[in-house]
Amino acid sequence: MYQLKTKETDNSVIEFIEQVEHPKKREDAYRLLDIFAETTGCEAAMWGPSIIGFGKYHYKYDSGHEGDAPLVGFSPRKAKISLYFATGDTERELLLAKFGKHTTGKSCVYINKAADIDEEVLKELIQQSVRFLQEKYPGK
Repeated sequence: MYQLKTKETDNSVIEFIEQVEHPKKREDAYRLLDIFAETTGCEAAMWGPSIIGFGKYHYKYDSGHEGDAPLVGFSPRKAKISLYFATGDTERELLLAKFGKHTTGKSCVYINKAADIDEEVLKELIQQSVRFLQEKYPGK
């Protein structure tokens, strides 16, 4: 049976951020922690070894695969900072167009540093993602 790799843990978010080697990236991680917590109203939690998540939802796909995931989150990785927002909503693309310097992957948005982005648009992306997931997966 498939096992989820990214599960919520009891690991300390602050201890994780303190282990970020680059001082500027660590400072950005604390800034993002404040923005995500304030915008979601949720307490930060570690998901797997390196994702800081906020809130959670339970999903179930048509295939029968199901699990829990954070509503939004981020990870201060060595190369870039990964931001996790819901995909599948056209509003996301409109917001990303005015977000600032970033690249996107399949489900992640990557930034080099917090100074490259518009914090107000970040807050809108967080709110949009939470709203979209709570409507798509009601109940948790």
